[in-house]
Amino acid sequence: MAKSSQACPCGYGPHYEQCCQPLHLGQPAPSAEALMRARYSAYVLDQRDYLVASWHPDTRPAELEPNSHAASRWLGLKIVQQRALPNGDWQVEFVARYRQASGKAVRLHEISRFCQVDGQWRYLDGHAPT
Repeated sequence: MAKSSQACPCGYGPHYEQCCQPLHLGQPAPSAEALMRARYSAYVLDQRDYLVASWHPDTRPAELEPNSHAASRWLGLKIVQQRALPNGDWQVEFVARYRQASGKAVRLHEISRFCQVDGQWRYLDGHAPT
């Protein structure tokens, strides 16, 4: 778990304790984008329980393997765009960058889809942009 005086990994809030930590501790995400940022921070901090809990029950895995990027250095998250879909779901397009322990830079570009389950945002699925 990140120390409370650390900057938030998602890059949005000045401090983890005021940005993603409340969501990691159970506070509902106020938007699909907020959930996307909290999920990114959870990947950085290897908080698998949060990742599973914030996943839609129809598409989530039973469990997640340990973070294969744990030895990587996360470089940042950029929200490219977000938009409401006609059915009430939201899409959030993002780019996450990290450097592998070997030194290789990796850029993960995804369009994620989020929906509400019992009034709470959940990650449904995602795909690479075409």
